[in-house]
Amino acid sequence: MRALTETETQTLFKKLADYTGSSLKQLIAPPEGATERHVFRIQNSRVYYVRESIANLAVSVARDNLLSLGTCIGKFTKSGKFRMHITALDVIAPHARYKIWVKPNGEMPFLYGGNIVKAHVGRFTEDCPQHQGVIVLNMSDTPLGFGVTARSSAEARKLEPTGIVTFRQADVGEYLREEDSLFTTT
Repeated sequence: MRALTETETQTLFKKLADYTGSSLKQLIAPPEGATERHVFRIQNSRVYYVRESIANLAVSVARDNLLSLGTCIGKFTKSGKFRMHITALDVIAPHARYKIWVKPNGEMPFLYGGNIVKAHVGRFTEDCPQHQGVIVLNMSDTPLGFGVTARSSAEARKLEPTGIVTFRQADVGEYLREEDSLFTTT
């Protein structure tokens, strides 16, 4: 487990900023009154979000023996791009800038891996631009996943009911669909 390089850090923060915006600072700096700071560490191309004290203790464990530590945010591809995993949802959801709420009839299609169509949208954050990262919630504010907007919020209002509003990036249904490969180390 090692700290991220400068280019890896820039790539990671750019991806996280798509979803969190300016509240990305709250992920790095401890909130008021908190004593523990969180850091990002990389192990086998996977990035983990972990308390600094635990990361310091992990240095004493051999790299071959350490499988994971903290919350897996995602992984770097061989081409150097960063792909966020569904496990990052609990970290980025409280800090999300843009959100979209899905009606009960749209939850299952989304959890089965489908995109969000306008007929399934309950409400969404105002002034959301096109191709912006959004957190998908059900109507009782439970995070279901995240995606990228296909249209701006102004264009989405004029869309027909079967038009795609948000492209799915990850959803909590992946825990079941990809349970064999989600937490593998190879």
